[in-house]
Amino acid sequence: MFTGLVEERGTIVSLDELSDSVRLTVSGPLVTSDAKHGDSIAVNGVCLTVVAQADQSFTADVMRETLARSSLGSLTTGSIVNLERAARLDARLGGHLVQGHVDGTAQVLSISPSDNWTLVRFTLPDNLARYVVEKGSITVDGVSLTVVEAGDEFFTVSLIPETLSATTLGSRAVGDLVNLEVDAIAKYVERLMQWSTRDPR
Repeated sequence: MFTGLVEERGTIVSLDELSDSVRLTVSGPLVTSDAKHGDSIAVNGVCLTVVAQADQSFTADVMRETLARSSLGSLTTGSIVNLERAARLDARLGGHLVQGHVDGTAQVLSISPSDNWTLVRFTLPDNLARYVVEKGSITVDGVSLTVVEAGDEFFTVSLIPETLSATTLGSRAVGDLVNLEVDAIAKYVERLMQWSTRDPR
């Protein structure tokens, strides 16, 4: 479980192709300072398991399913990524509950800077639109954000200077692919409602 508060930007050191997966090595001095084998670290919002750690970097295996359903499949050596360690139960929850289970991807439609913030518009996949609401929470590339406007085919967020400078969202361009995770509570409520209308027989 994560909070969507990015701790640092890391760099992809290497991508080793395996038969049905990719072994990813990421440089991130902060998140690896106390990392151990088996720990969870979110990379652009995708929860990955540490299989090795050394020299301020960690290595994780990424399944083909994850590569196909997220933007991790488009990473190359040198790519900059958002990193966050798993949340601790004795710490404040500054963002919102993030599972690290990407629901889909979106593209940047437009970027509109202003004096104090930047408004960014993203595409919204049809299968996720019902979970995205105005003033609700959404995770974009591992960053916990508040939805400003939610349409049937798009949504917008406002990014403050801190978010732009501390995460990869500050370097995104129109057309770039990002990972999305919608609010998990909405999905559970929908599922429960579906079961509640079933014939108990």
